Order: sequence, then C-alpha cells, then structure tokens
Amino acid sequence: MGSKRHKENQALVDRSREYELEEAVQILKSVCGAKFDESIEVSVKLGIDAKKSDQNVRGAVVLPNGTGKASRVIVFAEGPAADEGKEAGADEVGSENLAKKVEGGWLDFDVAIAHPACMKFVGKLGKLLGPRGLMPSPKAGTVTDKIGAAVKEYKAGKVEFRCDSAGNVRVAVGKLSFDGGKLSENVTAFLEYLKGLRPSGAKGEFIRRISVSSTMGPGVRVRVA
Repeated sequence: MGSKRHKENQALVDRSREYELEEAVQILKSVCGAKFDESIEVSVKLGIDAKKSDQNVRGAVVLPNGTGKASRVIVFAEGPAADEGKEAGADEVGSENLAKKVEGGWLDFDVAIAHPACMKFVGKLGKLLGPRGLMPSPKAGTVTDKIGAAVKEYKAGKVEFRCDSAGNVRVAVGKLSFDGGKLSENVTAFLEYLKGLRPSGAKGEFIRRISVSSTMGPGVRVRVA
C-alpha cells in the first residue's frame, strides 16, 4: 500500500515545473496522507561556498503561525534570570546542576537558552550539543540576557536553522493540518528572513532553489521570486 500511495503522490507533481508557493502548498495538502499530522518542511539551496566559515548561514526566525509543535525549552541561568525563565514557561531551569544533568546524557529538549554568565558551565557541553544543533549561540539569540523574551519566542514557534556542508537549509514550517494560507505565510516569513542573511562573499544568485515537502509526501519545487 505504501508504494502505491507513494506512486499516486508522485504523479500529482510535475517534476519539470516550479509552482507558485500557494499552489505547492495545496498540492501537499491534497496528497494521500499518513495516519499522523505530517510536518511541512521547506528546503532551500543557497548560492554559497559552505566550506568558507564566513559564508556559513545560520539564524533563528519567529514564524507568524508557529510550527504546530510544542518546543521543550531549557534555560541555563541563575538568580533573577532563572526566575524570568521559569515565569516565561521554560521546561527546566538550572546552572551547573543542569549542565551536569545534560553531561550525564539527558537530552530531552529541543532548545537550550543560556545567560552569558552561565556559559562557563555550558561551554564544556559543546561536543554533546554541537552535533545535535542544540548548543546555545549569540547568533541564534540563544545566548542572551533577555531570558524571558527568548523563552517566549521559542515557545511561540521560533525556529533555528543552519546550512549544511552542501549549502542547503531545511526548516520545519508547520503541520499539514494548518490552513494553506498560514503555511504560505510561514514559508514567506522564513524566506524573507533568509534573504537578509546573504553573506557578503556569496556570488551570483543567493536563493537558487526552493522546495516544500511533507513527512511522507513528495517534494514540490517552488518558483524563486
């Protein structure tokens, strides 16, 4: 059944075509879905040399309609900053004790936010958190003294992303159950933010190719505006 559904879904997409964003989203919503609420992902091929560190693209953007997934957020902070994190809804707050818990293998979270004063505890977790994309960083706004605001943003649907070694960026922008207009709004907000991250050393077109896909559905090419 799986391969039959796969063939039917693939037949809905003209591989040689680039679709307008709204049309691409409607195609994804019309395919035979899985038995769960699939995630929608946008993939972008960038015109960068990802091997050059000054062309590494990374950032974090608040999607206007959230992602449909509740992010588990932990905070490394002490004193008033820790209280701020708790009040904003962080799932776990601590400093040296929390760093030790993570060092012991506890990774049951999606986002880690750190107050600059606590980076001395977080620094040693780089080998563990770095490869998983969970290491707090000033560039992504996850090393900050505005702990409460950062927690609220990530809880509301802020997504973090970074390019891979081939210059591709992928980010989840919602769920298949979302209204088509809301999905399009999320994709547009992400692309607008991404355009602003063009490195000065990048040559030619910055956004080369865009496609949207659902967890089990086909990839649909989107026209680069």
